[in-house]
Amino acid sequence: MIGLDFVYAVAGATFAAFAWLSLVDRSNPRRFGTGAFYGLIAVSFFGGDRLGDIGNGVLVLALVALGGTGAVGRGATVAGGADGGAGAARHGNRLFLPALIVPVVALAGTLLKPAWIDPKQVTLVSLTIGVLIALAACYAWFRPAPRAPFDEGRRLMDGVGWAAVLPQMLAALGAVFALAGVGDVVGGLAARAIPDGNLFVAVLVYGLGMAGFTIVMGNAFAAFPVMTAGVGVPVLVRGMGGDPALIAAIGMLAGFCGTLLTPMAANFNLVPAVLLDLDRTAVIRAQAPTAVVLLAVNILLIYFLGFRT
Repeated sequence: MIGLDFVYAVAGATFAAFAWLSLVDRSNPRRFGTGAFYGLIAVSFFGGDRLGDIGNGVLVLALVALGGTGAVGRGATVAGGADGGAGAARHGNRLFLPALIVPVVALAGTLLKPAWIDPKQVTLVSLTIGVLIALAACYAWFRPAPRAPFDEGRRLMDGVGWAAVLPQMLAALGAVFALAGVGDVVGGLAARAIPDGNLFVAVLVYGLGMAGFTIVMGNAFAAFPVMTAGVGVPVLVRGMGGDPALIAAIGMLAGFCGTLLTPMAANFNLVPAVLLDLDRTAVIRAQAPTAVVLLAVNILLIYFLGFRT
């Protein structure tokens, strides 16, 4: 049965390819540091479960040291190669067809739940299979050089730089906060702030808390275990009989509203601005009105839909 080991193996192989291509790229003045950075990420995917807590901790510190000391750089890879513009003009919007394979396969796998895929990981496995099928389709259609997709992937990763590990680290930070009892502290503070039996204030605290913690921590996945353990489950679900699935789902959307408002969400806000040569603060200012409106809508949805009997 295929599970997360398959997903990790594919991710590890991809970063191992990035590491090797970085090491042999003489146009990158920091090729050794960049290669080591991608190599350590590959090691974490290949053998993170066998390294143990201490080993993974040392690996993360090494990644931080490489990123923090400026050892990660970028080469002079040109997007698309010499034929990139001509190929785009020739194929037009059909270029997006391979990209559609990924969500289609992921959705099909999630709905059909094949017996040979771990039911607990069916979406992630299906997503990975969709990526591989799309890659094979691109090879068959465009017939690029064997290493071309990896060169393009490395070019993108070089542009993102050390921020590529932010989603993993921030999600792990949320788990650490939850295990450290931060959710209990938040729950205690919320219990004092919420008037007894006042449903709207409780929903407001949960929605604003999800957005607020996301702004501080940079990722809704990091904020979710804290706010759900502190307010969502004990107050809204157990205390007031709310629908746990709906409250959790819309609560995550409230957190994503916070993502639009914070420079801490580097992988969503700062990195795209750098890659597109945009004003970093202007991106967040442009997103702020949408984020505020959506946050208000999410809070109302939790209030009106989460507690229907």
